[in-house]
Amino acid sequence: MTRTRLAVIGVGHLGRIHARLLAQVAEAELVGIVDPSPEARAEVAGQLGVPAYPDHAPLLGQIDAAIVAAPSRLHYSVAQDLLAHGVHVLVEKPLTLNVGDADDLVHLAAAQGLVLQVGHVERFNPALVAASGQVQAPKYIDAVRAGPYSCRSTDTGVVLDLMIHDIDAVLSLVHDPLVAVEALGAAVLGPNEDWAQARLTFAGGCVANLWASRVAWETQRSMQVVGCDCVARIDFAARKATVMRPSEAVLTGQIDPAALSPAERAHLKDHLFEEYLPVVELPIAETNPLLEEQRAFVAAVRGQAAVRVSGAEGRRALDVAERVLARIAAHRWDGTSDGAVGPHFATRDAVLRGPHWRHSARVVGRRLAG
Repeated sequence: MTRTRLAVIGVGHLGRIHARLLAQVAEAELVGIVDPSPEARAEVAGQLGVPAYPDHAPLLGQIDAAIVAAPSRLHYSVAQDLLAHGVHVLVEKPLTLNVGDADDLVHLAAAQGLVLQVGHVERFNPALVAASGQVQAPKYIDAVRAGPYSCRSTDTGVVLDLMIHDIDAVLSLVHDPLVAVEALGAAVLGPNEDWAQARLTFAGGCVANLWASRVAWETQRSMQVVGCDCVARIDFAARKATVMRPSEAVLTGQIDPAALSPAERAHLKDHLFEEYLPVVELPIAETNPLLEEQRAFVAAVRGQAAVRVSGAEGRRALDVAERVLARIAAHRWDGTSDGAVGPHFATRDAVLRGPHWRHSARVVGRRLAG
């Protein structure tokens, strides 16, 4: 069987990595890269020895699939055109800037019988993969994703830039419907929110607290998942996962610290995380999450595996992100009367249109036109 012909659309920071890694996907062939910047595309084309184009039109008919790593504001238009021309698509997160556009892509891919995968790369992080099998029914999740300002992805705020990674990870762990969202945030360096905190409550009782910041002085990408019989801690950056699982004596309520003798209390303190709440570091596969994401995409395109992180899943994460943004926009700070969310921050019509307004307007327009 011939190799799958791919193009990478957008060779900025992440697109360059995608283009370079494709050489390690045995069943894939990189046949071109696309970027409107002459300097960027010339540099990557020279490094990889592939043709370069200012837009993807010349590649239509020459490729089977494409990875869209263009700025987020272009995801919809580029992916829509590729799908319309019969090209399988892996779109970097966020899938689009609103749920209405995401619905369009999901429906178009289904109608065309094409793969639409979303680049929520943490799903392929071996630490999350290892921990996911340990906590069967999460009750509480705490996630932090923060770091210094990178000057990348400035066309979106921190919710669609960083927090959406943890939103998707939470949704992959918790299978109950989301019933409530609380959030706040503020802009620091530009018109979009640079830090945000969200609290998600699910029908089964699980609560997830998410903190994201791109103006933090320390870098952290971690998550703690509390279940009925264990606690898992995930370090996404270091790709490590640790599980604390209470002993049978603790689970059955046999330990009463008040009834212990001084010697027994000393033993409890000295051996707490060995005998009573033993902590174990999980074995982690030595894999590259982005490369595994590419391999999964190519396997799905070739009909060898189901789609990992489908368009529908990307749409669900985006729906939650929209709800977080709506709560941020509605939050009132002391001394304000207009609901502004922090210094020089205002709701962006281009990003937040309310509950799927753009899609509703498009559907109504189609009905009137018909």
